Amino acid sequence: MTRESESGLPIEPVYGPDALDGWQAEEKLGEPGAYPFTRGVYPTMYTGRPWTMRQYAGFGTATESNARYKQLIANGTAGLSVAFDLPTQMGHDSDAPIASGEVGKVGVAIDSIDDMRVLFGGIPLDKVSTSMTINAPASLLLLLYQLVGEEQGVPADRLTGTIQNDVLKEYIARGTYIFPPKPSLRLIADIFKYCKAEIPKWNTISISGYHMAEAGASPAQEIAFTLADGIEYVRTAVAAGMDVDDFAPRLSFFFVARTTILEEVAKFRAARRIWAKVMREEFGAKNPKSLMLRFHTQTAGVQLTAQQPEVNLVRVAVQGLGAVLGGTQSLHTNSFDEAIALPTDKSARLALRTQQVLAYETDVTATVDPFAGSYVVEKMTDDVEAATLELMLKVEEMGGAVNAIERGFQKSEIERSAYRIAQETDSGERVVVGVNRFRLDEEEPYEPLRVDPAIEAQQAARLAKLRAERDQGAVDAALDQLRKAAEGTDNVLYPMKDALRARATVGEVCNALREVWGTYVPTDAF
Repeated sequence: MTRESESGLPIEPVYGPDALDGWQAEEKLGEPGAYPFTRGVYPTMYTGRPWTMRQYAGFGTATESNARYKQLIANGTAGLSVAFDLPTQMGHDSDAPIASGEVGKVGVAIDSIDDMRVLFGGIPLDKVSTSMTINAPASLLLLLYQLVGEEQGVPADRLTGTIQNDVLKEYIARGTYIFPPKPSLRLIADIFKYCKAEIPKWNTISISGYHMAEAGASPAQEIAFTLADGIEYVRTAVAAGMDVDDFAPRLSFFFVARTTILEEVAKFRAARRIWAKVMREEFGAKNPKSLMLRFHTQTAGVQLTAQQPEVNLVRVAVQGLGAVLGGTQSLHTNSFDEAIALPTDKSARLALRTQQVLAYETDVTATVDPFAGSYVVEKMTDDVEAATLELMLKVEEMGGAVNAIERGFQKSEIERSAYRIAQETDSGERVVVGVNRFRLDEEEPYEPLRVDPAIEAQQAARLAKLRAERDQGAVDAALDQLRKAAEGTDNVLYPMKDALRARATVGEVCNALREVWGTYVPTDAF
């Protein structure tokens, strides 16, 4: 009996060489580290060293998050990954009325240079790589990080890390947008230019399919809409006068890893192949690094269950294995209790230990691309690639990612996929262990980590103190310069940095840009 994959593609009971339609051809498979990078972006992959083990963390105050980061580093984390609370993600200060009830809840609250200084206190920024999951206000958090580095005496050319900075997917699947698409793309182009000149080792964007997958996108939809967004960003930068090889090597991607290992491995392989071809054939990129789809992976939070939460340890291990077999460059493994609340210290440590077992106790790092030549994986790679290209063509026919977003196309397609998954789960056709099969009569008690609601008042007090101490005239003058740059064509990051150095808050800087650019109002679905 033939099953269907998550993308709705057939999975046959048996595969042989007749299914592969000439996959052996050099231009389709190639060698690891060589075009079209189907087998990985580096020749040696993990045989030289394992992937970067990042753990996504951040909650409450900067002081609490700083303590968690230091603990993760002590436990062997090679890279930090910062989670920000919703007010920060939306460009609001902690004392703004709209922030009420959300301060410090899903990430750390960062209102100013004062908070950023505490967040990275005692952490040498020239020795860690930091990823920041921030989008619409990504430029602000990057500049705050640079300012803290300057205070530590770390030159900007020694700072390494990533800002997510992928606002297009916010319009599609996540919702933490601020400005309309056009000024948002202008801001991203300014970031590309600024980092090329000032922070050359920084990854300026992490084009994300993860949040689309969390909203219900199939694997084919996930990479199709993500790569379509990537194409839009490249076109924006080229239209702004940049040479593709000046910024493309710093582009990176962010995908999910589900429990369906075979299709996930195929998805990653197909994504690399498609991106390499697009960059070479559409944009004429000549630097091999411009053709490489380098990506971070996070295990699938949407597949975690509040029922029998310890079972999530197994799910995360399987998902992490799929990401590694698919050739990820860095990995975050979710904690088993995330479906209930913020991870405890113990659960965060266990999540990291999961990666360490994969890296040091299995043999998956002993050879490059272990599934190469597998009849089923190569066939599924071809099938996912074909389904992805079909969706990307539909986006192109609408005039590109932004036009398709404004018509609600991607959002509507993802919602249909999410509805199908919900129907299959409700009917029992899709088995979720502990939810619709293999349930317990009574769940075991579990004590989750809770954020202290007093944090909101503490942050408000810090803001009041900051505003009383700072040179308000210097702040006002810097914000005026920022507005002028936003109204014209100058790079907004330079006056923005001056404002943040003068202790302007995140909300004040974003409000200055709101005055010029306005805010985004979503359209009806397609």
